[in-house]
Amino acid sequence: MLVTFYGVRGSIASPGPSTIKYGGNTSCMHVRLNSGENLIFDAGTGIRKLGLRLAHNDEPLVLLLSHGHWDHIQGYPFFEPIYQKDREIKVLQGVEGNAQELKALLTQMDGSYFPVQAADLPSRLSTVTEVDAYLAHRNFRTERQAINHPGGGFAYRVEEDGVSFAYVTDNELFPPGTAATSYDQWVAFCEGVDLLVHDAQYEEADMPGKHGWGHSMISQVRKLAVDARVKNLVMFHHDPERTDGQLDEIALASASYFRGQGARIGSWVAAEGLVFNLRRASDPLVKTIEIDRIE
Repeated sequence: MLVTFYGVRGSIASPGPSTIKYGGNTSCMHVRLNSGENLIFDAGTGIRKLGLRLAHNDEPLVLLLSHGHWDHIQGYPFFEPIYQKDREIKVLQGVEGNAQELKALLTQMDGSYFPVQAADLPSRLSTVTEVDAYLAHRNFRTERQAINHPGGGFAYRVEEDGVSFAYVTDNELFPPGTAATSYDQWVAFCEGVDLLVHDAQYEEADMPGKHGWGHSMISQVRKLAVDARVKNLVMFHHDPERTDGQLDEIALASASYFRGQGARIGSWVAAEGLVFNLRRASDPLVKTIEIDRIE
C-alpha cells in the first residue's frame, strides 16, 4: 500500500515562503493499493499535481470525499484525468443520501465559476451514493465513521494484505454538544492502525474561539494515537497560518510526548510529497514501513 500526500493544508491554500517545506495546498491524498486500484482522498488544490502524475496511465480512479467543503473540492476542475477521453472516474460522496457535496463538486464547473462545464468533460464520471454497498464488494476492506464536523462527513479506514491506513480529517474529537462519534468510538476505529492521518489544525491558543469549528487540537490527536495504539501518526490539515518553523516545533514536541508516554509511535507532520510504503514482511507478525519524498 503506497500512501502519498499531495495537499496537507486546511481551510484555504497558503502558498508562500513560510510554507515551502510542508506545502500550502489543501487536502488531497493518493493511495495505490497492491491490487492496482487508485484511491484518492479529497480533491483540494493538491489534486492538480496528482492529476499530472496520473495522466500518464489510463487506470480507473476512485475519489472518496470526506465531505463537500470548499477546501476539499476546489482542485477538482484542475484535475487532468477529467479531461481525458473515456477515463473512468468514480466519486463516492461522504454523506449517505446527501447529494450536496456532489453538486458542489460539479456546479463549480458551470461556465460561470469556471470556463469549462462539467457536462462537456470527455471522461466517464459516475457517482456512487450507496457507498457502503459499493465498498463491500472491493478487493480491500473499508470501514467508514461519521466525523464530528459542521455538515457531517466520513472518515475512512482501509485494510489490504495485512496493513491498514486511516484517513480522519475535519474531525473534532471533543465537539460541543452531541458528537456524531464519541472519543471512545474513535479509539476503536483507529485501534492498531499502521498509519493514522488525522486532522490536527488547532493548538490550545486557538481555543475557545474555534471550539465547534470541526477540527481537533494537536494535543488531543497525540492522546488518541496513544490510546488507540497506532503504529504511526501523521498530523494533517494544518492551519493556513501555521509556518514551517512552527510545524517543525510541533514535530519535535510530538516526538518528545510519545517518548514520555513510553509509546513506540512513529510521529510525522504531513508534508506534500511525503510517501509511506506499508507492507507486511515475510513474517506475518512483522510490518515494515518505508518513507520517501517525491518532488
